[in-house]
Amino acid sequence: MTDDTSLPSRSRAVADALAEAGLPGEIRVLPDSARTAAEAAAALGCEVGAIANSLVFVCDDAPLLVMTSGAHRVDTGYLARVLGTGPITRASAAQVRGATGQAIGGVAPVGHPAPLRTVVDTDLAGHDLLWAAAGHPHTVVPMTYEELLKLTGGTPSAVAPPQE
Repeated sequence: MTDDTSLPSRSRAVADALAEAGLPGEIRVLPDSARTAAEAAAALGCEVGAIANSLVFVCDDAPLLVMTSGAHRVDTGYLARVLGTGPITRASAAQVRGATGQAIGGVAPVGHPAPLRTVVDTDLAGHDLLWAAAGHPHTVVPMTYEELLKLTGGTPSAVAPPQE
């Protein structure tokens, strides 16, 4: 367990999961909300594409966490075809909280009540350093693409068709 009591409780759970995974990411508390990729990028001084958005969907009657680049949207029809699943739909706020224990805008890649099936956007691999929410809309954590894959046990995949 982390002893950093200055973090919100949901962020402490994320810090504990990072420590258990042996990852060095230190959670940063931002003075303003980072609920959107644009807000987070502005606060951190990075490209919006380096923000690893944690989006929760419902797929085959189970939650699906998609870690996607803040530079584009998930194409759910495309992703369902790539994964070979049934339809993928956006989870409601209540479903997000139930699956992750975290509110929309602060959903982290980990720190959930139970592990979630996870897809990690391959576009994130193009950035040396990524920033993900850390359990609260005011907290973020840095990591590499490889660390994100290790941390989540996620499946690397494109989440939208290639841009022409």
